Amino acid sequence: MEQQTKTSGRPLGAALKPRQLTMMGLGSAIGAGLFIGSGAGIQAAGPAVLISYLVAGTLIILVMWALGEMAAANPDSGAFSVYTAKAYGPVAGATVGWLWWLQLVVVIAAEALGAAGLLATIFPALPVWLMAFVFIVALTAVNLTSVKNFGEFEFWFALLKVAAIVGFLLVGAALLFGWLPGVQSPGLSNFTGAGFAPSGFAGIATALFVVAFAFGGTEIVSVAAAETAEPARSVKKAVRTVLWRILVFYIGSIFIIAAVVPVGSAGLKSPFAAVLDAAGMPGAATAITLVAVAALLSALNANLYGASRMAFSLAERGEAPRLLASVSKARVPVVAVLASVAFGVVTVVLELAFPEKVLPVLLNIVGSTCLLVWTSALMAQLSLRLRADREGTELPLRMPGFPWLTGFGLLILAAIFTVGFIGEDSRPQLLSTFGLVALLAAANWLHHRGGRNIASRVEASDGDKQPVLID
Repeated sequence: MEQQTKTSGRPLGAALKPRQLTMMGLGSAIGAGLFIGSGAGIQAAGPAVLISYLVAGTLIILVMWALGEMAAANPDSGAFSVYTAKAYGPVAGATVGWLWWLQLVVVIAAEALGAAGLLATIFPALPVWLMAFVFIVALTAVNLTSVKNFGEFEFWFALLKVAAIVGFLLVGAALLFGWLPGVQSPGLSNFTGAGFAPSGFAGIATALFVVAFAFGGTEIVSVAAAETAEPARSVKKAVRTVLWRILVFYIGSIFIIAAVVPVGSAGLKSPFAAVLDAAGMPGAATAITLVAVAALLSALNANLYGASRMAFSLAERGEAPRLLASVSKARVPVVAVLASVAFGVVTVVLELAFPEKVLPVLLNIVGSTCLLVWTSALMAQLSLRLRADREGTELPLRMPGFPWLTGFGLLILAAIFTVGFIGEDSRPQLLSTFGLVALLAAANWLHHRGGRNIASRVEASDGDKQPVLID
C-alpha cells in the first residue's frame, strides 16, 4: 500500500523508490556545470583546480550528511526550510524556503533556454523558443502525473549522465596510459610544464567560488525523501552510496581534463569534447552536447519538482497562499506545480523578448542562493542535533564527527563567502542575493507580525464578550 507523507488535508504520495532517490542524489550533482562549465575552474587555477574541487566536494559531503540526518528523522517536503524553522523560528524557515523556491523557478527558465540553445547548435532549423516551451510543457506533464513518473524520469536521466561519465573516465584513462592505438599520451606534462598552480593561491581561491556551484542541486534529495516509502532507510542508503561516487566522478573527470587540455586552450570552453577529440573519438562534440542537453532537462525536471514541493510545504505552514497546498487524486500538488512553472514561462517569454536583459539579472540575484541554503542546513543540523542529544532522542542516521565536522563545513562556507566578497566579479552577485534575503526576511516578519496582531485582536474580542445568562 502506498504510504503518504505527513500533511494536513490530502497528503502527498510516497511512491519514490530507494533506487530512484539514490540515483537522483547522484545525478543532481552531475549537471551542465560539470560537462560544460568545468573548464572555467581550470582556466582560473590550472591543474590546482583539483584542490578547489576537493574542498567543495568535502563541503557537499558534510551538507548531505547534515541533511540526511535531519531528513531521516523528520521527512518533510519542506526539508531544510522546515528544519531551519524548527531550529531558529518560522521567519527564518520561511525565508530559506522562499529563497530556494525563487532560485529554482528562475533556473527553470535558464535550463529550458540553455537546453534549447545547445540543441539548436546540432539542429539549427529548430527554433529555440519552440524547443524551450516544448521542454517546459513536457516536463510539467511529467510532474503533474505522479511522483512515481517523476522518479522514473529522473532515474533514467541520471543513469544516462552516470554512463556518460563512466565512459569518459575509461576513455580518459586509456588516453593517459597510452592504450589508444595511433594516439600519443599527453602524460602529466600539464602538471609540470606551466606549473601545477600557475595562478597560485589566488587562482585556487577564485576557482573554489566557481566550482562550489557545480554541486548545487544535491539538496533536492532531502526534499524528495518525504515521498519515499521508507524515508529513513532510503536516505541512509542515498547518503552513504552517493557521496564517494560524486567525488570519484568529479575528481576523476577534472584530473583527466586538466592532464589533457592545457590552461589557455580554447578546448576548455567544452572540456569533455576536447578530451574526446584528443582521443580521436569521432562525433565527440555532438555526443557531449546531447548529454549536456539531457543534464539540463534532468535539472529542469528536478527543479520543477523541488519548487512545487517547497511551495506546497510553505502553504501547509501558512507561509504561502493556502491554494498552493491543493493536492490531486494522484497526490500531486497541482497548483504548486503550475504556479512554479508559470514563473519560469514568464521569464522565458521576457528573455526572448528582451535578450540578455532579464535572465542574467535574475540569475545574478539568486546566484548565491545555494550557498545560503547549505549554510542554513548546517546551522539547523547543529542546533537540532544538540537538542536531540540533550533530550536523549534516538536518530535513524547520525552525522559522524559531530559537532566538529559541522563546524568545519561552516568554516568552508565562510571561506567561500570571503573569496566571493573579495572578487570584483562575484561581489555584486553576493550583495544582490543578500539583498533578496533581507527583503524576504522583512516580508516574512511582517507576515508573522500581522498574523499575531489579528490573533490577539480575536482573543481580545472573545474576552470582551459577556456570558449569556439563562433563567
